[in-house]
Amino acid sequence: MVTFFNAVSAVFMIFSIMAVGYLMGRAGWMTGTEKKFISRFVVNIAVPMNCITGVLQNLKRDAMLEMGTQLLVPVVGIFICLVLSDLAARWLKLPRKRYGIFIAMAFISNTLFIGLPIANELFGDVSIPYVMMYYMGSTIYTQTVAVMLCKSAGEMSSEKKKWSAVVKDIFTKPPVLGLIAAFTLLALDVRPPQIFMSFAKYMSNTVTPLALMYCGFIVYELGIRNIRLERGIPMMLLIRLIIAPAICAGLCVLFGVHGLNRSVFIIEAALPVVSQITVMAGNYGADEKYAAAGSVLSMLGIFITVPILMVILT
Repeated sequence: MVTFFNAVSAVFMIFSIMAVGYLMGRAGWMTGTEKKFISRFVVNIAVPMNCITGVLQNLKRDAMLEMGTQLLVPVVGIFICLVLSDLAARWLKLPRKRYGIFIAMAFISNTLFIGLPIANELFGDVSIPYVMMYYMGSTIYTQTVAVMLCKSAGEMSSEKKKWSAVVKDIFTKPPVLGLIAAFTLLALDVRPPQIFMSFAKYMSNTVTPLALMYCGFIVYELGIRNIRLERGIPMMLLIRLIIAPAICAGLCVLFGVHGLNRSVFIIEAALPVVSQITVMAGNYGADEKYAAAGSVLSMLGIFITVPILMVILT
């Protein structure tokens, strides 16, 4: 019972910080300009610093050998969710403008803007390396499959990227570069100067509040009035918030992942829809309101599912 209330408190804290972003949007204190700044700062500066401090302060060199197998959990788990989501979309017979959006919402979670703050609140800084491992697996799908699904649901772009360009896009993203740099330093048993680590710590401490205020502003932009349980959304929520963590839990058993990293992976698998899906739906002419409704409802859903998961995991 104590664990349940602790988890509720953690999720409530997260929603409280999101509410600040929402209210700043309503008051006109935060606009698209500030939103763009926060997004760029968090992704390009704060999160890479978060990776470096999280890995170097919470992992030992010997632990690196186990991480190759552990990375299979998010990669395989997300793929299974992708297949299930596609089957569900076919069964629901969704129209073209919603078909790809449904799959993109259902099969992948918001690992960065929601996942990093919620894991930090629930498990502390020690969880950061495992969150970023999950992010590394999920970003591959976000930048390839999710983009293609959103394009297919809207006005299909004639421009096609070569696979080399896709790979370059993934592995030149600052969070991924930060993670690679952190593990390289760990493998070489090299520690940056203390002044740099202090700077990195200050920058990484901004991730949680800024990322959550960003998400709160997104909810304001999407509009509470857009929340409707359209056809397919209950199924999407079932896959996203319940089936995905169950699959992840099974894979953790299969691949021998246990302890803190198991708990982090399962929570990361059970998080809301990726924020980018709504943006991509609008960009490609798909059903943006459908994506917005799914995004907001999945955010509200974790208030129930995450505390229950925490009780199960302890």
